Amino acid sequence: MSALPGTTGRRRIYLMRHGFVDYTSETVRRAQDPTLAYLTPEGQAEAHAAGLALSEVPLDLALHTGLARTRETAQIVLAAHVAPPSLEQDARLQELKSGQYIDFKSAEHLAATMTFQFEQAGEPGATFLEGGERFSDAMVRIEQGLEALLARPGWATALVVAHEVVNRMVLAWAVGAPLGASSGFEQDTGCINILDFDLVPDPDGQVRIERALIKAVNLTPANYLKHGMNLRSLEAIFTRAEAPEAARPDGA
Repeated sequence: MSALPGTTGRRRIYLMRHGFVDYTSETVRRAQDPTLAYLTPEGQAEAHAAGLALSEVPLDLALHTGLARTRETAQIVLAAHVAPPSLEQDARLQELKSGQYIDFKSAEHLAATMTFQFEQAGEPGATFLEGGERFSDAMVRIEQGLEALLARPGWATALVVAHEVVNRMVLAWAVGAPLGASSGFEQDTGCINILDFDLVPDPDGQVRIERALIKAVNLTPANYLKHGMNLRSLEAIFTRAEAPEAARPDGA
């Protein structure tokens, strides 16, 4: 089984959040579809910084979630590599679906509504906004995606570019914490998390996760010390945008 040098069964995932986006762009507002959101120049700069930080890391696999913002982020990161791996997608790692449009009077109102949605993740039956996807259901598909990735042969390091709430839930899952603990893991745009997984073979030839270890959380290569980054990430996204009459944010 392929593994990190010096180990017998350890693999590493560089779990990123996509760069800064504008959920109130003309494209998104016209289609009323936040899945169409794309990186702003700031988001592209964040992805470039992450690419430079990871440029010397030998990546064997690279995944995005199928949405434009994660695909573009991953492409920019991989462009910094001399021999990058092929870029694949796994929709199981997409952001939670919100299920409703939000009418709001100001960007501040939207920021206040969205920023704290994941604090209820651990409550029975809790959904991402009214009528949205259940946190517990989303965790099932996310876990399936991660387990499928870890079961794949022939790799030791992988880049996965995903989303705000997804990454929070993965970090809580990695340490065996309940979903409610996801609210404690901040994920700034363009950030990198580093997770190691010790895998052991089963009698049937498959592998199972023996343990997970978080090596780093929410590293932001564009601003490692986070000077001036005083807002929560969703506060920053929504309060910098001009508020449209209505929007339907599917996470971030």
